[in-house]
Amino acid sequence: MTDAINRSGEEAEFQPDVGAATDIRAVGRVAQILGLFSPTQPQLSASAVAVRLNLNRTTAYRYCMSLTAAQILQRLDSGEFAPGPVLLQLGAFALGRRDVLALAPAHMRALSVATGATAVLSLWGATGPVVSAVADNTQRDIVVTVRVGTHLAMDTAQARVFYAYHPDQLYIERLLANLPHHEHRQLITAIEHARAQGYATVTNARGIAILAAPIFDNAGLAAALALLSTRDVLSTDPHSAELRALRRTAGDITSELGGSAPEFSATDPPGD
Repeated sequence: MTDAINRSGEEAEFQPDVGAATDIRAVGRVAQILGLFSPTQPQLSASAVAVRLNLNRTTAYRYCMSLTAAQILQRLDSGEFAPGPVLLQLGAFALGRRDVLALAPAHMRALSVATGATAVLSLWGATGPVVSAVADNTQRDIVVTVRVGTHLAMDTAQARVFYAYHPDQLYIERLLANLPHHEHRQLITAIEHARAQGYATVTNARGIAILAAPIFDNAGLAAALALLSTRDVLSTDPHSAELRALRRTAGDITSELGGSAPEFSATDPPGD
């Protein structure tokens, strides 16, 4: 009897969830559709998708239209479908992340030594910047640092850089819309300054100074490079040696990534 109960329990535990199985099949079908696009096949009709995947044409059309509604695909004037804004943005970020994480660490170590501060590289996560690499200055008795994987707050210098140069500004507006009016107005002003000057600075209530500058690749914004330390070590003055070193390093990484920074309205270009 016990064996029978055990066998019955094991079988019940592995009974398939019909709804979950349907979801998995749908995800798999979406992956198959997206896999049809390539440099030699940049656009496809719903009929072509149906033929290649052996689908009913109505089913293929529904999939394509649903993906278009989610901005994963876009519908062209010809009626065909092509990769949409979400795919293009994800692709750009994926390439930028891979390349910048390979190139930046050596530059970050040199920057940390030159300035006596901690160098931090942040990438854009689901809704904000995430610390992805850190170069601490171990020559100092007191080291201000941050853990890799930390999700940075909306009022950090790195966040301001991302908000200023994020490719989807409508998304950023929606992201910031729920802030209290006073905080919203302050942050918008700081973002506008970061966009105009090409960098952002913050000194928080604990006396920690942060400088941040954007890094670009050939697809746009790739990362934010920052310096942080106590304010007696790290100056946020627009003409400080630390800020010049940060912007020069961000520019060097940008050049190695094949990117180019936009024109800034500041009179002092990066590296001067």
